[in-house]
Amino acid sequence: MDEHNKQAPSLPQHKVPWWMDGKTIASQLKEPHFLAKGVMSYWSRVRSWLLYPLKQLDPMSCSERLLKLLAWDRDINRFKDEPTALFRRRVKYAFANARDAGEVGGFIKIFHRLGIGLVEIEERTPDRDWDVILIHLNDSQLSENQALLEQLLQQYGRTCRRYEYQIITKTPMALIASAMDWEHQCSVAVAGE
Repeated sequence: MDEHNKQAPSLPQHKVPWWMDGKTIASQLKEPHFLAKGVMSYWSRVRSWLLYPLKQLDPMSCSERLLKLLAWDRDINRFKDEPTALFRRRVKYAFANARDAGEVGGFIKIFHRLGIGLVEIEERTPDRDWDVILIHLNDSQLSENQALLEQLLQQYGRTCRRYEYQIITKTPMALIASAMDWEHQCSVAVAGE
């Protein structure tokens, strides 16, 4: 709404001539002041009515019924048990996701926008079929977003490609270096003639 509000023309300040402002000539506020204030209040309300439909086009704040209409318009299907906040984000970023689909960097952006987190994608890995695309993610990303990942790959995935998940597990590693003191001795035996 703020974006539309900034771009819409603003209402002029209610300045009436000094002889009609209701306070210059009179000792107390008189009728022309209240009339000007009422007219400006009316026009600001009309302005908000005119901006209301534009506010409803924002998927993050519109009503549920309009959200379903926006999702249909943007070719987004709600999967079973999808949270409303995630569905709103998918509808909001539908155009950007469709633009980024089909590229490795684009898929990474899609996953980041929808809150899956950092993933790695490999195409055409050695010793694998050419059509296999590997998606590296951690166990919690896969378990928490299984249905979302399936939906994204179905909608934005490349045709005639197979997708496989590879789980990345982070393990803490410590490397300790210490001074080494050792002796070396070499013996060579020569066979006699």
